[in-house]
Amino acid sequence: MVKLNRIYTRTGDAGTTGLVDGSRVSKADARMAAIGDLDEANSAIGVARTALDAGAVAEELARIQNDLFDLGADLATPGDIPGALRVTPAQVARLEQAIDTLNAELEPLASFILPGGVAAAAHLHLARAIVRRAERAIVALAAEAEVASPATAYANRLSDYLFVAGRYVNQKGRGDVLWIPGGK
Repeated sequence: MVKLNRIYTRTGDAGTTGLVDGSRVSKADARMAAIGDLDEANSAIGVARTALDAGAVAEELARIQNDLFDLGADLATPGDIPGALRVTPAQVARLEQAIDTLNAELEPLASFILPGGVAAAAHLHLARAIVRRAERAIVALAAEAEVASPATAYANRLSDYLFVAGRYVNQKGRGDVLWIPGGK
């Protein structure tokens, strides 16, 4: 476990931050952009949780928030370090199962939907959009450094889960706001 006695260290004052292997990189590095986007996504998921009653979606979101720390640790560990914390295919499979479980209770989409409906659904759609940005940042990082495939798959599945969860909490899709091409 991590133990933090002091919050500020002053080691980042020059614009760098430390990685798990002890190396330092610019806070503007692609790796840090991806980790920062994941942090923002995790915060948005936390906000979404505050709008939900207890239940399967809230419980899954709690697991996902923990997984996002695992994913951040994965990305903060360059190279092949024995025993490093990595996102696993099992975490991706668990997300797929959660998507399938919620989606089984939804009617098929008749149109694209607009983010909205009840507050919890709107928060989940915002979190989904932030996760999509984090996924793009992970793909950009993977273009210049090695990123394990479960990390990218997890981010991709997570945005799918948040979309389906948004529909689910929106009265199981009955509260979806449908896109009307060309407006009203």
